[in-house]
Amino acid sequence: MRAGFPEFRLGNVLATSFTGTLSERHGDAVERIPTPHRLVDWLTVNGLAVDSCTPAQLDLARELRESIHAAATAAAMQDALPVSAVQVINDCSAQGRAAAILTPEGERRWRLSSASCVEDALSVIAADAINVIAGERDGKLALCASPTCRAAFFDTSQSRTRKWCDMNTCGNRQKKARFHANQRKNRRSAE
Repeated sequence: MRAGFPEFRLGNVLATSFTGTLSERHGDAVERIPTPHRLVDWLTVNGLAVDSCTPAQLDLARELRESIHAAATAAAMQDALPVSAVQVINDCSAQGRAAAILTPEGERRWRLSSASCVEDALSVIAADAINVIAGERDGKLALCASPTCRAAFFDTSQSRTRKWCDMNTCGNRQKKARFHANQRKNRRSAE
């Protein structure tokens, strides 16, 4: 991976991991795909390797990311899906040339067209978003409880009560804040 960029926050669900390329949306936002090359890196890490990316393709990727985030947020809140977001997701899903393939280990992988391009990879991400938002997977969309994050994530926990998009970042930060607040409170009551 390229040095000097924030690490990717990887998850088990492609679409919500993709929306995680912009984190802390309600705080000091962290852009994890600031350059076309960084998008190529993210796609490669997620099994969607492409040869190159133009600035226009990066813009399209960010438009898809924000559309998935808007639609997933609406679905998590049980609101109507934004029409413009749905249109972007559908357009990206329809324009790519990718096929699901089965590996000898019994896993699904994606095969992009022989001249793989960013649009092919984005179609896979859009199709995954459709699958998640339409409720075709076992789990539920939820929003991170961190007030600065509020990322949409797919909760597959048994109880479906997960609070954080990532326990190692948002959950840990919240636990530390609660711990320090309790320490301050205990010091004041001891005085």
